[in-house]
Amino acid sequence: MKGFSQQAKVSLIGAGPGDPELLTIKAMNAIQSADTIIFDNLVSEAICALFPRTSKQIYVGKKKGCHSSTQDEINQVLLECADAGEHICRVKGGDSFVFGRGGEEMLWLSQHGVNVEVIPGITAASGCTTYAQIPLTHRGLAQGCTFITAHAERDLDIQWRALAQLNQTVVIYMGLSKTNLISNSLIDAGLSQDTPIALIENGCCPDQRTIIGTLSELDALKHQHHIQSPALIVIGQVVTVAEKMQWLAQRSLDSDLMSSSTHGFAKQSHKLKLTA
Repeated sequence: MKGFSQQAKVSLIGAGPGDPELLTIKAMNAIQSADTIIFDNLVSEAICALFPRTSKQIYVGKKKGCHSSTQDEINQVLLECADAGEHICRVKGGDSFVFGRGGEEMLWLSQHGVNVEVIPGITAASGCTTYAQIPLTHRGLAQGCTFITAHAERDLDIQWRALAQLNQTVVIYMGLSKTNLISNSLIDAGLSQDTPIALIENGCCPDQRTIIGTLSELDALKHQHHIQSPALIVIGQVVTVAEKMQWLAQRSLDSDLMSSSTHGFAKQSHKLKLTA
């Protein structure tokens, strides 16, 4: 095992789902003191704008069909920077330990004698659903939640019957290319085709979109609304809470418009009386 300078350190940082205000204070402090920042595709532009100008910035994002770096190449870059005695911030979207290969990179660096600290972040399933007003658990609707990834180098190995149980919320990462398979598999496993679902695109970013429908409509809604990655799929009765919030917001808006219209009419009537 090669020995590295005591000054060499890698901060493995979860940057959260997009909104820079969701960065933890510890993550922000580490980023501001970094010599080199190695970041992924899912780190938002707003967060990248916070990187210090004095830092060296290396993009190693992975995107379906156009990977810029393999995991082996990323590991090698981390070692090379550590060999220079630098403070490296390895910045990943969401939480690095939730479908982010953070555990793999932590083990790799530790096995090679590099000092590693891990700074957690808000995972997309939590942040994006909250911004979409969908609680992951809710009394009477969901007693638990399950996070899975639909990304696989070969066939998906998912226990669909376990996911089709009632009273739980299922959040699927990286499932946009498999919406037809997901809906058909869950329906075949016994989940009602009328189960509420939500597609959340660009969660926790200014252009976030939330499309709500039913499980049988999942694939059609994706195509109809041209949903693009990054996107989450949320399945479960908790989605109805967001629908109720939308209804309440619309009712409040309608009430405000009615009040404004009535008030304006009253003022106009009063004015007419004065000039009569």
